[in-house]
Amino acid sequence: MEVKIGIQHATRELVIDSVQTGEDLETMVSKALSGDDPLLVLSDTKGRKVIVPTDKLAYVEMGSPAIGQVGFRS
Repeated sequence: MEVKIGIQHATRELVIDSVQTGEDLETMVSKALSGDDPLLVLSDTKGRKVIVPTDKLAYVEMGSPAIGQVGFRS
């Protein structure tokens, strides 16, 4: 699932393809924003981890599941 994370005082957003489901992501973000977790930790499809301090989160946008694309795009 494509996840876009806005970070305060940063000009660009983080974009990752997460291995978690939409429900799992929503639970993790809600828990982080409620103050239970000081860090939001997400894993991408290549096994890398993205760690963002929750006090720096501006927004989290969750998109549709990433689908592999074949061929040329116009």
